[in-house]
Amino acid sequence: MKKRICRLLVLLFLLLAVGGCGKEEKSEEPLVVAMELAYPPFEMKDEAGEPAGVSVDLMKAFGEYVGREVKIENTAWDGLIPSLQTGTADLVISSMTIRPDREEQVDFSDPYANALLAVLVNKNTEAASVEDLNKAGKKLAVKSGSTGHLYAQSNLTEAELIVLPDESACVTEVAQGRADGFIYDQLTIYRNWQNHLDTTNAIFIPFQEPEKWGIAVRKGNSELLEQVNAFLKEFREEGGYDKLVETYLSEEKEAFDTLGFQWFFDLDDETDGEEG
Repeated sequence: MKKRICRLLVLLFLLLAVGGCGKEEKSEEPLVVAMELAYPPFEMKDEAGEPAGVSVDLMKAFGEYVGREVKIENTAWDGLIPSLQTGTADLVISSMTIRPDREEQVDFSDPYANALLAVLVNKNTEAASVEDLNKAGKKLAVKSGSTGHLYAQSNLTEAELIVLPDESACVTEVAQGRADGFIYDQLTIYRNWQNHLDTTNAIFIPFQEPEKWGIAVRKGNSELLEQVNAFLKEFREEGGYDKLVETYLSEEKEAFDTLGFQWFFDLDDETDGEEG
């Protein structure tokens, strides 16, 4: 009798263990994606205050690709890489340039987009080129830690830099005449120029190498990185970027084509995988 009870208890234990394992496999944790929702139309909020934009749709498509729920975390720019390092996020996508200093802290996917720099200038500023801003007495607004910030530090050493935490603050400084210019990517400058035609002009910087944007993962997370790269390849081949442009960037694409600027998603085989 005792032996029979023992066998039944062992069988019950095994059934519970198998059932428990099955539940763990089906209830995989969501992918946490950190981004700063302050760069429309890539990372922004919709009218209801929910995450929206190119990057949000791209990550939702990735979630479907790997069969996992995606949770978007609005994160300040300076907290994006730390969110990976501390394990509070699995992925970062925030129009982030692949740079050697960042590659020391995180691993990047293959590039999914590229961008070049331009300058938003106040109409009262006497500047026909970016070199005209590299003078004593000129004030340039830059977003802290951005590629524009680094460019100004290296190439516009005579000007005074006004370092601010976000793009909108930099635009306000220029539009209201407290700064002569704001250096950022071409799309941002183009959009803000169109929004402030009465007070600003745009200067495009020639002879640049496009900076490459990548999706970041925690250092050493090769499994997730491989999934991201496989997804990006398939997404491009199936025309996913064309749909994003149609939804969010059709007017800008037409303007860029007219002006002869390189488009965000025009990556050829020679540039894929290079550092920005």
